[in-house]
Amino acid sequence: MSGLYADENFPFPVVEELRNLGFDVLTMYEDDHANQSLPDEEVLTIARNKSRALLTVNRRHFIQLHRRDPNHSGIIVCTFDPNFVGQARRIAAALHDQPNLEKQLIKIHRPA
Repeated sequence: MSGLYADENFPFPVVEELRNLGFDVLTMYEDDHANQSLPDEEVLTIARNKSRALLTVNRRHFIQLHRRDPNHSGIIVCTFDPNFVGQARRIAAALHDQPNLEKQLIKIHRPA
């Protein structure tokens, strides 16, 4: 499976737990792209250029971007959940049987 790219609003504790679960996650902060007010299209392009699926809680905008142009390395949109460990485990479970995330939109919901 390809690596993941967490946008600057994605909760870092989820990133840490995903790493504990064996995922290769790069954040926008680590990649020196944070705090630049980059448009969502550019964030998605950065992730695509790095062959990484984008992790975001910005559901509305990235779902729209996927519908406009599904040529990306994958988008994982999440509902914000303060249970960071639980959220990371739900992401891991959703990605478990996904060998290739290219052109895929995966939605991770917080339990009711």
